[in-house]
Amino acid sequence: MTVLMTVDQLNERLKNNVDNTVILDTRFELTEANVGRSLYEEGHIPNAIHFDLNKDLSSIPGKHGGGHPIPETDVFAKKLGEAGIDNDTTVVIYDQANDMYAARAWWLLHYFGHENVYLLDGGFQKWVEAGYEVTKEIPQPEKRNFEAKIAPNLTVNMEEVKDKMANKSAILLDSRAKERYLGQVEPMYTKAGHIPGAKNYFWKQVLQEDGLWKDEEALKKNFASLPKDEEIIVSCGSGVSACPNYIGLKLAGYENVKLYPGSYSDWVSYEENEVETKEE
Repeated sequence: MTVLMTVDQLNERLKNNVDNTVILDTRFELTEANVGRSLYEEGHIPNAIHFDLNKDLSSIPGKHGGGHPIPETDVFAKKLGEAGIDNDTTVVIYDQANDMYAARAWWLLHYFGHENVYLLDGGFQKWVEAGYEVTKEIPQPEKRNFEAKIAPNLTVNMEEVKDKMANKSAILLDSRAKERYLGQVEPMYTKAGHIPGAKNYFWKQVLQEDGLWKDEEALKKNFASLPKDEEIIVSCGSGVSACPNYIGLKLAGYENVKLYPGSYSDWVSYEENEVETKEE
């Protein structure tokens, strides 16, 4: 499974004008929604198109379903087409560094049936450090047609999580920071803690100290306590920071991995659902 592209490899693609390559800039800040677009307008990788977490990579939240629901199929397919992406396009996605928003976009494209998708390892930060070109020019891509082919086996909903945890037929991971998992702090939601039975695997553990992705052996070590023959469900606050763990598990050789898109924000939207504050 090939996921990563280096800044040197992307620069070579741009320098050699490799056809049918689209670059997505997914920079974003949860606490200040307009920051990502502002950063993009201040400077981005040539030909990159900005995709916003709230406007492009999520649908509008409702009472249930979590804070960043999966976009509607027709809407997302149209946006991909307007960005110049069809089913044969090579898509390279970057964030400020190796942040969760690029991983969310990568997961979404796979969910909607696009396989030829890469994360730019180190993101915009590594691109700038390498001295490569940055521009303020906003591209005008040629529209294409993207045909969505949803992979429903990549997700589970709240009822499925509840049943699987009760039957001990899956392992649930919570990708948030330890203090949020333990309910010591909760800046986003009305209840603090985690879904009962969930194990804490902070999403940044898939990265090296220098911010680049860990290699396959290091990822295997990170997830060594998880059996490969069981279903693993990744979750977080709203289905965003769980995506790096999803990718990390797949790179480490885990086959049966699913995302709970609504995650903790969906779970606590049901009053009857209990939460835990102790380590599992």
